[in-house]
Amino acid sequence: MSRCQIATLPSFLVLDPLLHDWLLEDIGRGDRTTQSLISDPLMNGHAQWIAKEAGIIAGLPIAARVFYLLSQSSQFVCLVEEGQWCERGQVIAQIDASLEALLTGERVALNLAMRLSGIATLTGKYVAQIKDLPTRLVDTRKTTPGLRVLEKYAVQVGGGMNHRMGLDDAVMIKDNHIAAAGGIQAAISQVRDRIPYPLTIEVETETLDQVDEALEAGADIIMLDNMAIAQMHQAVQIIRARNHRIKIEASGNITLETIRAVAETGVDFVSTSAPITRSTWLDLSMRFT
Repeated sequence: MSRCQIATLPSFLVLDPLLHDWLLEDIGRGDRTTQSLISDPLMNGHAQWIAKEAGIIAGLPIAARVFYLLSQSSQFVCLVEEGQWCERGQVIAQIDASLEALLTGERVALNLAMRLSGIATLTGKYVAQIKDLPTRLVDTRKTTPGLRVLEKYAVQVGGGMNHRMGLDDAVMIKDNHIAAAGGIQAAISQVRDRIPYPLTIEVETETLDQVDEALEAGADIIMLDNMAIAQMHQAVQIIRARNHRIKIEASGNITLETIRAVAETGVDFVSTSAPITRSTWLDLSMRFT
């Protein structure tokens, strides 16, 4: 099953400088092995990408762009869709390009696709736990520096939803902000006077008293952080009774074993860094044919 209909590939205006830097990091002053072996830099080759283990595939268009940057005549044909589940041994792509481009771009392209496919695969497992419920899985800002735009794309491919991309997307008042401001009411009041329309204000709460304070202060989104399931049920009922328009997010130590119980409390979103921080790479390989 493909999930690509909800995933938006980042613009190549954003991606190309990143890919360029990552290629330079690997190539350095030149691919000594390939340039020593290949006498004709235009000699063409044909290769296949093979899934060495089962999982959700993500990042093939990005891998294709890696080879394109090395040789604009390269042809990267995706044999599966982004977000499609593939079995071990399945051929997922075919590439026609110069041998130099194939050999030089192989590692960068594979590394990105393996990393993103691993994230998409674990995201898919989390989403499957709550697929029959209205609650949505969302990611966090716990990402690898330099890879955030791609890691969050992979979450989308796996069926998840992105939380804010960066600090400028929305206001999230967390425990340290509350402490610095002197309370939730004071924090929201100060922030609301300074942020542009229509940014939303989310507040992290850990107790029912904080939930009540966030409601009084007019928060747009209330996060229930590290609450026990029973307490979370109470918080959801209180918020729904006071203002049904407020969105409710649950967060904190979300696992594959606990996510369903959290979602069944009636929250709108469950946020977790796990699909990014706990995922392993999906093993892929390139073979000349």
